[in-house]
Amino acid sequence: MEERVMDVVPGLEGVPAAESAISYIDGEAGILEYRGIPVETLAEKSTFLETAYLLIFGHLPNKKEFEKFTNDITMHTRLKLKLLRVMEYLPENGHPMHYLQALTSAMGMYYPARNTLDPEVRYWSAVRLIAKLPTIVAATERLKHGDSPIPPRNNLSFAANFFYMLFEREPDPLLEKTLDVILILHADHTMNASTFSARVVGSTLADPYTIVSSAIGTLSGPLHGGANEEVVHMIEEIGTKERARGYVEEKLARKEKIMGIGHRVYKTRDPRGEVLKTYIKKLADQGLVDPKTVAISAEVEKVVAERLLEKHLHPNVDFYSGIVLAGIDIPTGLFTPIFAMSRVSGWLAHWMEQLKTNRIYRPTQKYTGLRAQPYVPMEGRK
Repeated sequence: MEERVMDVVPGLEGVPAAESAISYIDGEAGILEYRGIPVETLAEKSTFLETAYLLIFGHLPNKKEFEKFTNDITMHTRLKLKLLRVMEYLPENGHPMHYLQALTSAMGMYYPARNTLDPEVRYWSAVRLIAKLPTIVAATERLKHGDSPIPPRNNLSFAANFFYMLFEREPDPLLEKTLDVILILHADHTMNASTFSARVVGSTLADPYTIVSSAIGTLSGPLHGGANEEVVHMIEEIGTKERARGYVEEKLARKEKIMGIGHRVYKTRDPRGEVLKTYIKKLADQGLVDPKTVAISAEVEKVVAERLLEKHLHPNVDFYSGIVLAGIDIPTGLFTPIFAMSRVSGWLAHWMEQLKTNRIYRPTQKYTGLRAQPYVPMEGRK
């Protein structure tokens, strides 16, 4: 029988893996929409929790729905004492993403959610995951420095509460809004690696804590999360505006990647980055972003526009989000965990969508190994 010839697409690039109504990207036009609403509009007019509701449940909540959702999340932000004790016994030099993955997985033992086809199980799992991930991230940073975790406060917004658990002080309105906008902008981005991971694991009917843990593990890889950390390091390495052009041109001559430049999907400006540029200016006007950082980033952007425009390479969201997060005093090690705090809403939305018409993922492969080989006894092997 003649073997079927199969073409392999590395990374499954451009291969549709599912139908989805959650988010939409037009990479040529620089468009990102959640459930049909432009992300710029949501960043201006919405909040992260309202956006999370939109992603998960498919529509903007009415007043009653939003009050219930917000209150349920607010009342589930605390961690079990034993979960905090688990964190205390993990190594202080562990990466925060490893803490987050381990604790998310452990949460599943305290909140069993095996019956994923039960709407109540799905709802309360989503509430607990959105509510508790920021508490884990903040506690991780505190414990890393030998400090006790700060309990969450129920009278603060989602973004303000996370800031408070980190620093034991309330953010001013600009910092609160900036952090909330970052969470909105990172909440979903179609079928990226971590979302695909969530859908694959979800297709097995695994519990949501296992699903989110697997997605966090996928996000922890340097090719997915973490680029915004590298942008901050790059700006520090460049040091001055005058050195920016030489730095970029030297990188290009050696065919090395410039962190925060280019995107797998966008062939024009990343709409999320354009929103964050406005917040860099607001933070700089209040002295929260160093003018030197603004000057260096602007010069890098200028040189990139001159040299890479024909290749359709532009600054992406990571180029700006690192600068913004550093401007509001977030430690660089928390940049990717904050990404996960936001993206959990998208992962949950895709998990629930997957279950509507679920079929377990089982791709095939193109075999390239030997066939019909003889078994050689030990004494006959070289």
